[in-house]
Amino acid sequence: MTSVLVIDDHPIVLQGCRRMLKDAGVGPVLEARDVPSGYRLYRRHRPDVVIVDLAIQGSGLGGLALIRRISAYNPRTRILVFSMHSDPIIVTRALEAGATGYVLKDSSSEDLLKAFNSVQVGSPYLSHDLALQVALVHTPARKNPLAELTPRELQTLSLLAQGKAYTEIAETLNVSYKTVVNVSYQLKQKLDARNLSELIRIAVQLLSATN
Repeated sequence: MTSVLVIDDHPIVLQGCRRMLKDAGVGPVLEARDVPSGYRLYRRHRPDVVIVDLAIQGSGLGGLALIRRISAYNPRTRILVFSMHSDPIIVTRALEAGATGYVLKDSSSEDLLKAFNSVQVGSPYLSHDLALQVALVHTPARKNPLAELTPRELQTLSLLAQGKAYTEIAETLNVSYKTVVNVSYQLKQKLDARNLSELIRIAVQLLSATN
């Protein structure tokens, strides 16, 4: 039997994944609704496959950090990202962090199962459309402001887009208030924002375009 850990904060998504996997004869299926408990379950049970969202309980793109942490612990872990974010920059970041495959939440159950089966045997998976967009990321024809951001900047930008204050971002990312201020300053420089309100507006525009 193939053991699976699903990390997502939406009960409907967890229920749907569990049902799909059960119908496919896959199990046992473990579930977690936040990053800390997801990592604890991973360490305790060492599942064969991890299915993870990128935006979990107000963590911005905290799923990226979780993928990096799991991959650092065991680079052979098979990780399938199941996310609403379709921007090829974010897809690329997930693959660079250690994800084996990436499938969008608006995909059919058949496509999700196809992605799971591919990742399960260690084969990378991207839909044709996503693979094409990811390939274009590295061509001069495509310019995306998100491409220039570090993982920390990308996560901070995502939290700013959610309306989080600096203190909340510091708590969520487990960093100092000063660090958040510095990262926000760097974001203003890279995204040509004159002040915080303009940076938040840009953050909303950029990240809403990836959904």
